Amino acid sequence: MEKRKENEIKNIYEQLVQKKVPQSSLIKDAIFAFVVGGLICDVGQFFMNLFLSFGISKDDVGYYVATVMVFLGAFLTGLGVYDNIGKYAGAGSIVPITGFANSIVSPAMEYKREGYIFGVGSKMFVIAGPILVYGISSSIIVGIIYYLVKMLAR
Repeated sequence: MEKRKENEIKNIYEQLVQKKVPQSSLIKDAIFAFVVGGLICDVGQFFMNLFLSFGISKDDVGYYVATVMVFLGAFLTGLGVYDNIGKYAGAGSIVPITGFANSIVSPAMEYKREGYIFGVGSKMFVIAGPILVYGISSSIIVGIIYYLVKMLAR
């Protein structure tokens, strides 16, 4: 008897959830992600061309562009604009480097009222922390494998 009631409650709950879940079009979402991600990359390309026209070497221009794009992502997040872009673009806004800046600034802003040490300082890397840990760890592993392959090839 209890199992039947539990199943009824579960079914009612699932029906309520289905009513509240926003329906989205996969094709429309993919197009928005593609277009917005492409526009973000176009902005990066604009700055790359600009820095190259200033005479910055091709080897160094990537550092300048990355710095500008991280700044723009953080600045637009601070203004609340980047979150609105993310609502419509989905993954198109998180894949480029500006999405990384957004993932650091958003939690920092959210916990700002808890203070600069226990709020901003401790919560800043809540989202980006695992990305940094696994990214750095995997790059070290790949570097070791690359080094070993090069050593064995001699």
